[in-house]
Amino acid sequence: MIRLAVRVSRSQADVALAELLELAPAGVEEVELKDGRVEYAVYGPPGELPALPDLNALAGGAPVEISTTEVADDWQERWREFHRPVRVEPPRASGLPALRVRPPWEPAAAPDNAHPAIELVIDPGQAFGTGAHASTRLCLELLLELRALAPPPAAVLDVGTGSGVLAIAAAELSYGPLLALDNERESVDAAAENAAVNGVSIETRRFDLRREPLPWLGPGARSGGAEGRPVIVLANLLAPLLLDLSRAIDRPPAHLIAGGLLVEQLDESAAAFAAENGLCERARRFAEGWGALLLTAA
Repeated sequence: MIRLAVRVSRSQADVALAELLELAPAGVEEVELKDGRVEYAVYGPPGELPALPDLNALAGGAPVEISTTEVADDWQERWREFHRPVRVEPPRASGLPALRVRPPWEPAAAPDNAHPAIELVIDPGQAFGTGAHASTRLCLELLLELRALAPPPAAVLDVGTGSGVLAIAAAELSYGPLLALDNERESVDAAAENAAVNGVSIETRRFDLRREPLPWLGPGARSGGAEGRPVIVLANLLAPLLLDLSRAIDRPPAHLIAGGLLVEQLDESAAAFAAENGLCERARRFAEGWGALLLTAA
């Protein structure tokens, strides 16, 4: 088994991650390096790994360092150790439970009436969004904050759903109906499977943001979301796709959570949604060089 690692500067990380996920849709491992760079790694037999010319073009001409190493036969067990449960706490005094995201091989936490948590079981081997990535954690944190501010009913549109973790969390927080969209068939299937494992009802659909009208909010859409409810948009994407999303929205949602942003991209994205959709920034969060925004209709 081979571990293929791609190292890029933090400023090029979002571009490299987007391109690498196209080449390896089953998911990548992310490691923060001490020199300020980011390492993305994929595992597989030599014949199944992305080709080097494709990898050299990852960051649009920026310097990319590529290395390959052989890994021990127990690499799958080591990979499992990398994916540990993640607990996201609600706002203080909100009365809401925490969200605990865990892979299926980890046991549920023992019941704790003083510190309750909703268990989200997400398979990390199928699509992006396990809770381990800072961007996903930040979006979950903002979702809990939004739940405290804007309780149901509200429809939820999850654009770029990946593993479905954000839509599943929204369902567990009593929002609905829910529509989860992704351009990758693997992600659409993974989101549907994860929703079934968690016992929640989510419609999943393959969708190309750059070519198709946005459901519920695009040109010609009816006012409001499914069942005429206000719409919450969850979009854990990368900066270029978030800008595309701002242009695809014809009817502004009640609230929008935007993740997948580097910290230095937050201002540009907030300004785009304000100019295009009239959404005002309500909160922003940072962790490990990544950021997320909570935006609300004026």
